[in-house]
Amino acid sequence: MSKLYLIPTPIGNLEDMTIRSINTLKSVDLILAEDTRTSGFLLKHYEISKPLLSHHKFNEHKTSENIANRILAGESVALISDAGTPAISDPGYFLVKHCVEQGIEVECLPGATAFVPALVNSGLPNDRFCFEGFLPQKKGRQSKLNELAEESRTMIFYESPHRLVKTLQQFAEVFGEERKASVSRELTKLHEENARGTLTELIAHFSSKTVKGEIVIVVEGKTVVKKKKEYIKKDRV
Repeated sequence: MSKLYLIPTPIGNLEDMTIRSINTLKSVDLILAEDTRTSGFLLKHYEISKPLLSHHKFNEHKTSENIANRILAGESVALISDAGTPAISDPGYFLVKHCVEQGIEVECLPGATAFVPALVNSGLPNDRFCFEGFLPQKKGRQSKLNELAEESRTMIFYESPHRLVKTLQQFAEVFGEERKASVSRELTKLHEENARGTLTELIAHFSSKTVKGEIVIVVEGKTVVKKKKEYIKKDRV
């Protein structure tokens, strides 16, 4: 059936690829890949041989219309990212938006994404949370952090390993050094690590080692102190 499929791919462990995802990739006419070389290894592992087209943040505005036209002409197309679910801090949103506007059916399969296991592993409240993804690197970064200083929900961030310590230090300045947090890296891989503690403790932990792998930071929200209502008893006349 001609439609756009969004197919999650493993974030590390190849065994996290679902049977449904494999079968869908084998059935489509075209696979869009963030990096065709990276995706090529995954597809070869599962003996999937389909035409590959590069689709990433630098060309998605130019290629989305052509892809939508191919689907409207009867082709079925799958979008995969290098790891995890497409459109979650990865290319995908613009294409999905364009297809929806064109009346094209879009189907996202369930599967791997990094922030869910990181959140559950953190030990922090997960009934209510906000996903912030990557913070702005320069312009708007401080204002965004100041805005989040009043956030009461658990907060989830993505970060690169070489900026981890600096980001934790910024969090400590804005949220407070004793704010609880968790840092997950190399999720689903052999050297997976989930470090928990206050921001001060995490800064000390990661300052003393070389950090590698994709990073998910989970930060406790601000504690809201509920004020007790004071009732003034008025004398009856």
